Amino acid sequence: MFNACLESGSGETLRTVSRVEIDRYVGVWYEIAKIPNRFQKRCAGNTTATYTLHSDGRLSVINQCEESEGAIARVEGLAKITDTVSNAKLKVSFFRIFGLPVYLGDYWIIGLDEDYRWAVVGTPGRKYGWILSRTPFMDEQSRKKVDAVLKENKYRPEDFVSTRHTR
Repeated sequence: MFNACLESGSGETLRTVSRVEIDRYVGVWYEIAKIPNRFQKRCAGNTTATYTLHSDGRLSVINQCEESEGAIARVEGLAKITDTVSNAKLKVSFFRIFGLPVYLGDYWIIGLDEDYRWAVVGTPGRKYGWILSRTPFMDEQSRKKVDAVLKENKYRPEDFVSTRHTR
């Protein structure tokens, strides 16, 4: 989500899911919760990420949220798959130098519902993390599964702050 930043790795290696079918992953995802970060500080709620697959295998990324005064903040980026065996490791870019995307942000899919109803995204140093859902709200059973994924990957579920959705 938003401008994921470069971070140094720490401790145990983060484990990703074994396989992501990208054509099933694309589309709109609602942010259910996140570890607070500086690049989403202005977001007050209704946060979404929309992924679209390009013919070259890269993905367009449109992150959008509502600011506290009601304005919509939107940032567009590009993601490339860095692990083509699993498709679970990506690098994202939200800026360009001389017209070329600079891929700095890690985006690792560490949890994924078998029906692609929810996903958990992390970064190797565990400084950033997001819980995503195909709907603005997540049922209790799914949230328990997500929390188990977080714990298995040495994240603390209590560090994730819920995102407000009003639509």
